[in-house]
Amino acid sequence: MSTRYRMTVEYHGGPMVGFQRQTNGMSVQQALEDAFAKFCGHEVRIFGSGRTDAGVHAEGQVVHVDLEEPIAARTIMGAANFHMKPLPVAVLDCEEVSSDFHARFDAIARHYRYLIINRRAPLALDKGLAWHVPQALDSDAMHEAAQRLVGHHDFTTFRSVQCQAKSPVKSLDRLDVIRHGEEISVIAEARSFLHHQVRSMVGTLKLVGEGKWTADDVTSALEARDRMALGLNGPPEGLYLTRVIYPDGDDQAK
Repeated sequence: MSTRYRMTVEYHGGPMVGFQRQTNGMSVQQALEDAFAKFCGHEVRIFGSGRTDAGVHAEGQVVHVDLEEPIAARTIMGAANFHMKPLPVAVLDCEEVSSDFHARFDAIARHYRYLIINRRAPLALDKGLAWHVPQALDSDAMHEAAQRLVGHHDFTTFRSVQCQAKSPVKSLDRLDVIRHGEEISVIAEARSFLHHQVRSMVGTLKLVGEGKWTADDVTSALEARDRMALGLNGPPEGLYLTRVIYPDGDDQAK
C-alpha cells in the first residue's frame, strides 16, 4: 500500500515552462517527478494545487505524491532538493497525510501576490521577479477600483481565451493594492481563479493607476463579459502563488 505525502514547493518561474509538464521544456512538475524517480527508483505522479504559467513564481505551491514505500519526510525533502539542483525549485516542507488528501481538490482558498516596482530606473536585482512600470501610478486609485471586482461575478472579461474552466463565474474574496515605497503589491484571494484572471485584473488596475481608466471603466469592463473589453494583461514575472489553504487549517504558507 502506498503512502501519500504533502509538500510545499517554492520556485522561480523564469526558466520554467510552467507548473504542468510540457513537451517544450522543463516544468516544475517534471523537475519534481524526475527527482523522485531518481531516489525512489520508480516513476511517480506529482499533483499540484493549481497550474501556474511560464514565468510565474511560487512561494507556497502545494503538491502531493504517493510513494510505494514509506520514507521519512525529512529524507524526502532532502533527497528531492538534492536531485533538483541546479533548477530553481525547492521543497520547503514535507509531511505524511491521509490517502484521501488531494492537493488540488481539497484546497479551499488560494492566495496570490502580484508585485509591481514603480520607478523610472530599470530593474537590476528584481529583473524577472516583478513588473517594472516607470510611469507614476496612483495606488490609492488602483485600490479603490479593485474593490469593484471583489465579490461574486462573471469574470469572462478577465479570463484567457484558453481557459478550460467550466464557468467564468467566481467569487473574489479580496483584491487589495498596497504600496511600500517603490513596491506596489496586489493581493488577490479566492477559492479558485480563472486562467490569467489575476494578471488581467492587475493589468487593468495599472491603467487606473496611470489615470487612463477610472473605477467606472473597470466596472464597465467587468459587466461587458467580453475579453475584448479587457484593458491590459500584466506580464507573468510579477505573479506569485503565495499560499494554499486547506480545511485542516494548515495553509502550508512559507
